[in-house]
Amino acid sequence: METATLKISASDVNKLRQQTGLGMMDCKKALTEAGGDFEKAVEILRKKGQKIAVNRGDRQAKEGFVLGLVSDDKKNGVIVSLNCETDFVAKNGEFTTLAQNITRVAIKELPATDSDLKKLKTGQDTVEEAITNLMGKIGEKMEVSRYEKISAGSVYAYNHPGNKIVSLIGFNREASGKMDEAGKEIAMQVAAMNPIALDRSDVDAKILEKEIEIGKEQARSEGKPEAMLEKIAQGKLNKFYRDYTLLNQSYVRDEKKSVKQYLDETEKGLTVTAFKRVSLKD
Repeated sequence: METATLKISASDVNKLRQQTGLGMMDCKKALTEAGGDFEKAVEILRKKGQKIAVNRGDRQAKEGFVLGLVSDDKKNGVIVSLNCETDFVAKNGEFTTLAQNITRVAIKELPATDSDLKKLKTGQDTVEEAITNLMGKIGEKMEVSRYEKISAGSVYAYNHPGNKIVSLIGFNREASGKMDEAGKEIAMQVAAMNPIALDRSDVDAKILEKEIEIGKEQARSEGKPEAMLEKIAQGKLNKFYRDYTLLNQSYVRDEKKSVKQYLDETEKGLTVTAFKRVSLKD
């Protein structure tokens, strides 16, 4: 009954529309049904069969500069995201230089956490002090919002033009000329396709439970027999794995093969052991 009198503002509807890409009326109805809860509204829309990307809700955009670097021996890689308030500052030379310097410190020292990174020296100051000093000079809030690292047999980075998205991937083998192209290709795949897990076994159990429930609701709304719902939902889950787990995704340059198949053809037994992706929209 509360939802009948609940007032859904135009700004809330627009926020959900931007998040899902669906029509204003669909978004308003879903928000009303969900009592204004955005996460529930997205789930309601998905259960009705609306095509919405899983866990891709666009939170408020932050500006900044993201950079990934790999060590000379290709066994380690890092990503640092230095954030600011405006795109104007994100393109400022002093700001981008600071972001580059912080990332160089990170790949050299490989700190365990972003807190440890902030305590390291870049020039005469610590990273934290250098950020504070530039904040005072430019007048905008700045912070290291993300710090990620990978150690593996070999690591590859992809910095998307504009430094808004960066990805790292780690292979199970030491670098070789034959693998360099594959490393670049799969790092680009991670940046473009934004997988949520490496393989089927790595998907969070709560996400799987939700996907199965959504699959059942979709089948039920299509009039499928109750006894068939579980089987149908499991079939939809296989598609989910193909869409959202890296090794099972279609390789972007040849959709007839999976990433797993592409890597095995590159070098027998070659596989990805870890990946990271940082975007300013995350």
